[in-house]
Amino acid sequence: MAQIVKKILTEHFDLVANGKKRYELRLGDFIANEGDELVLQEWDSKSGSYTGRAVTKKINFVRKFSLEELYQFWPKKEIEQYGIQILQLD
Repeated sequence: MAQIVKKILTEHFDLVANGKKRYELRLGDFIANEGDELVLQEWDSKSGSYTGRAVTKKINFVRKFSLEELYQFWPKKEIEQYGIQILQLD
């Protein structure tokens, strides 16, 4: 089990900490596996510094994909027009 430390903006921190937001969309520039811990350190973009608050969450599911893979499902033009949504399911 690895521990991965990342920044999280203030507007998302409380949502993750209180359990309302149970997903993270991240650039795939690191390796994450099921069972790893994600430590999210609150980052204040106005001051350009950490607030000192952090929350640790267990990673239960990882799915890494490229934009080219998305083009199998939707045309590039539609992705550029509408964007991509991530839905949290209960």
